[in-house]
Amino acid sequence: KLTDQIVRSSRSITANIAEGYGRFHYQENIQFCRVSRGSLNETLDHLICAFDSSYINEETLNQYRFKIAQNIKVLNGYISYLKRRKEE
Repeated sequence: KLTDQIVRSSRSITANIAEGYGRFHYQENIQFCRVSRGSLNETLDHLICAFDSSYINEETLNQYRFKIAQNIKVLNGYISYLKRRKEE
């Protein structure tokens, strides 16, 4: 089911951030954040499919697009921070 895929990919976002944080090594943390970023994009793709199948309307899709874009910016900032810390 599409709803199950959306739930799994969205839960994967925070789960990977948490797992990376728990590794205590910058490079591993960065890698898990990259996986999390992939899960954000996967969730967006599932939402686009939901729109294409008329399960959600365009306004709802655009709201999710905006929220996902904001989260990607925050995650990219965190990845940049980790890269700088790694190089210290």
